[in-house]
Amino acid sequence: MANGKRLVVEPAWCKGCGYCVEFCPKKVLVLEHEKIVVKSPEACICCGLCEQRCPDYAIWVEKEAM
Repeated sequence: MANGKRLVVEPAWCKGCGYCVEFCPKKVLVLEHEKIVVKSPEACICCGLCEQRCPDYAIWVEKEAM
C-alpha cells in the first residue's frame, strides 16, 4: 500500500452502507454481496477517508509490520 500502511477491512462488522466507496478518491473499494471489498489495493493511498466515514468501524488504515 502507501508509506508502510495498509487498508484493513473486517467483513463481519460491515453493514454494506457504501459510505467508504463514495468517499474513496481512488475508487479502490467496491460492494460485493453487501460487504466492502478492496478491489485495487495497489491503488490505495491510505488517506483514511474511508475509515473516517465508516459508521461501523469496519475499515481502517494500519501500519504494516516491519
